[in-house]
Amino acid sequence: MAGESSSNEVQCLLEAITSSDVVENRIQLLAKLGESDAFEKSDLASVISSLTMFWEDFTCLDISQCTLNKTILHVAAKYLETDISGCLGHFLSLGIKASIWSGKHLKMTLMSTEESEEEDHSNHFFQLLLDLLSYSAACFSVLARYPVSDDKELMIVTEQFTFEQLNLTKVSISEIKRIQPFASEVLKVAQLVLDAVIRLCKVYSNAVNLDFVDARTEKDNNSTDCDEADTANHVINITKCTVKQLCELGVLAANDGGSLVTMLNLSWKGVVTLLQLGKGAFAMKLNVADILLTLVSLANESLRCAAETWFFLPLETVSVSEAKRIFLPVKFYLINAVRISSQYPCQAFSVYKDITLCVVMISTFKILLSKEHLKSASEVFVELLEPISFHFLISLLNSAQLKQEDKFFVLDWLFNNESDLNFIPGDPSNGHKTTKMDVIFSLSSDNMNSKILLLGRVSLFLNILKTAADLEEDMRLGIARKLGWLLTVLIDEEIYSSCLSLQIAIPYGSGKTPESVYQPLFFSILLSLKTFMIVISSSLAWSEMESFLLENIFHPHFLCWDIVMELWCFLVSHAEVDMVNDFIEKLCLLLISVASSESVLVPGSALRKVARSTCMLLMFVSQSMVDRVYSIIVGSNRSQSSSILLVALLMEGFPLNLLSHKMKSIATQRILTEYYVFIERFDDASLGVCGSGVGGAPVFALSAALQSLLVSISNIDIKILRFLVAVIHRYRNTVENSMKDHQRKLLSETLGIISNAKHLYASDGMEEVILELQNLFISGPAVADTQLYQCKPNLATFMAGLGHTELVESDISAKSSAVRELYHMLLREQHWAFVHLAMTAFGYFAARTSCNELWRFVPQNAALSFDLDSGNEASEEGFLAELKAFLEKETALLTISPSYDQLQLLVKEGLLLKEMVQKHQNTDLGAVGCDTMESDVESQANKRRKLPDGIREGVELLQSGLKVIGDGLPQLEQNHFNGAELHDKFVTNFSHLQEVIGQLAGIAGSV
Repeated sequence: MAGESSSNEVQCLLEAITSSDVVENRIQLLAKLGESDAFEKSDLASVISSLTMFWEDFTCLDISQCTLNKTILHVAAKYLETDISGCLGHFLSLGIKASIWSGKHLKMTLMSTEESEEEDHSNHFFQLLLDLLSYSAACFSVLARYPVSDDKELMIVTEQFTFEQLNLTKVSISEIKRIQPFASEVLKVAQLVLDAVIRLCKVYSNAVNLDFVDARTEKDNNSTDCDEADTANHVINITKCTVKQLCELGVLAANDGGSLVTMLNLSWKGVVTLLQLGKGAFAMKLNVADILLTLVSLANESLRCAAETWFFLPLETVSVSEAKRIFLPVKFYLINAVRISSQYPCQAFSVYKDITLCVVMISTFKILLSKEHLKSASEVFVELLEPISFHFLISLLNSAQLKQEDKFFVLDWLFNNESDLNFIPGDPSNGHKTTKMDVIFSLSSDNMNSKILLLGRVSLFLNILKTAADLEEDMRLGIARKLGWLLTVLIDEEIYSSCLSLQIAIPYGSGKTPESVYQPLFFSILLSLKTFMIVISSSLAWSEMESFLLENIFHPHFLCWDIVMELWCFLVSHAEVDMVNDFIEKLCLLLISVASSESVLVPGSALRKVARSTCMLLMFVSQSMVDRVYSIIVGSNRSQSSSILLVALLMEGFPLNLLSHKMKSIATQRILTEYYVFIERFDDASLGVCGSGVGGAPVFALSAALQSLLVSISNIDIKILRFLVAVIHRYRNTVENSMKDHQRKLLSETLGIISNAKHLYASDGMEEVILELQNLFISGPAVADTQLYQCKPNLATFMAGLGHTELVESDISAKSSAVRELYHMLLREQHWAFVHLAMTAFGYFAARTSCNELWRFVPQNAALSFDLDSGNEASEEGFLAELKAFLEKETALLTISPSYDQLQLLVKEGLLLKEMVQKHQNTDLGAVGCDTMESDVESQANKRRKLPDGIREGVELLQSGLKVIGDGLPQLEQNHFNGAELHDKFVTNFSHLQEVIGQLAGIAGSV
């Protein structure tokens, strides 16, 4: 009877509320209804339905009507904690109606608040809004307590409720700055709503089998599979709606400027949490790629704003705290993007261009921070952003769900072998003195080949090399195939200048917060490549590394060659002995095959290049191997070829000091003996011209040997002074250009030898040498020789040694006058290299000479006497000041940043080297030395004709025979077959045969 009485009371109250037209009466009756101890379960549905009907849909703000709606919510919220399993839909329907109404009136309330100072009405509305959000959070929590419903009507209501509550939450957050002083309370309640709906999605996804998504059967729509599919799709729809609204909230919080940090964290962490449910089941239902692009866009925009601000600031004004304020949100976006990408690699691959562009732009930004000397920002960047941005790319490349060809496709996109780099407005490579950092964040994926991103791509490539141990085997192979790209890029003039001047911040040490240290980019390249070599040494990728090293061992660009040779030296130092010995011996055979007297004095010739590479590698092999190389190449014979090879090796720094004691004595004795024989017989015209294979080979050998201090300078006697005088006379009397050029080189090398033998400066023959040099460089007919400047570097070193000579400070002394005139000539040189040499020589001379009147040695028009600003006025005081500064710089060990002018010089030098390499690459070796012939018929000129098979096969046989002969040459020499003379003739003819067959092969290959 009590239950029946209570039910009757409830029905009476509902009827009274319905019949009342007075809002205050409705409020009182609703309050009384809320005070009822209990309803019958059968009455609860009708009560909530009635409350939904009672919700006042007023069109203007009214305190009493707001109070009525608040009361309705309080009554409904009271019964949420009871058993409402039979009427969940009614509670949700009330929330739907209330949310739609609140969203519509939120903007009206804000507008009325701006137009009127009356705040009572708006305050009541915001209190109602807070209650509604609390009611929504409570409804989501209640839903999580019950199993997922299979009632289709309830599914629809639940999905609509989710959408409306999240939409109202989003709208409220978007207007958070305009609803003071309720902002903090709205944020708190909004967080409750989001926490509750995220928890609901997690509970639902764990309760259903998401494998049944869209798994309806066509035969039986009432089957169990169909019901499970409906339930799974229901959960998917709720989760999809939640993810979408959270993403939009995340963007709102990101654009707020920092005051919604909690909402930013909650929204994006919620997105990641929901996407991780169901093991990727949302891939087909959610546009994961768009979510990734949103996070990438937020990261880029944050960095772009920072770049725009920092570009106009003085150097080093960006503090650590300011950098962290900018970089921490970016790190947060990237962390969430990495988590999503790792869960959905196929969706991430669909937007790989945008992802890779983001990573490259971040890498470029790091380089530009270093270039702009923003040290604090650069160090914070290395700590916070570089690791996570790099992981963003690696998580994609290392994914087991992507095919190998997809991964290689990404690598090809990142590190393609483009020949022409695009220019964009504001690109520093277009001549801008200062790099505008925000330019990089305005690029699209179509601008991946923009020159401004090139350094960033290089830095990214180096990071991949350094972390190769964390890569899968297929990725190591793909990266190994891209090593040639690195050398291609290093040829670019901007990258070349950066390699030689730029220092970048790198993490150093272990732990959570490693320190940052600065390392030259060049060293970073070497370290990365060596690390990569170690990692792949026992993998399939090693064959690619071997091919890379072999193909570039004679690279035409000196920087690329230097890098490749560093890697060869590293390999030789750690590889197995048999492999090293085999390779060195093959280099020796190659060196023998390219020997020629015409190329030994040409630094860029094939002979000198092979000799240079060989000598570098010998620094890292055993003593027995150095001895063996000397025996193979030079041996004990005195042949023309042997002398040529000895000179080539010595001029390229053959490590004589690494020879065994016995072999070193043999080498020393040979160098000195041939030197003495040559200078004694120099007056013999035939020997002076072409003796020992190349005229003056013993002199060149001795000069080079002095650099390694193998030959004692005490063995150099006064005879070399008479020899120098004879060389000067012959040079003046020679007319033929090639012979004159050779005598000029002989003169220069002899000056270098004397400059090392300080005891000769006190000899009686020194005065004659000085006078002859004065006559040659200053007063003689050879002064007009435009090529004589080639001797001035060694002349400067010779002049420095005159500090050990007694000079009379008088104008009547011919010797002293000659020395002064020679110094006048050197100090007037205006080329920067000659200025450096002249100042170094004069500084050494001034510190050791007994002369007191040093001003006599300095001309009034010395290069460094002129005023640096005007360039017109010259003074001795200015010269002395510059000399003092020069000498101080020479002894100081300073780490300085290159100036803009210095960088531009490097860029100009890099451009010249690039043009040289391009010219070398475009050379048609098959057409060298052949005259082009024009056909009478234009169509025949453009037509390529195929050679008969017999000719092609014959050329191949000739090449094979040539290789067999070359392999047998060392044995011929070792066996001393019929003496050295026959051996030399055989080698000479073999060299000619090699050249002819090479031309035939080139012609055959071009047809």
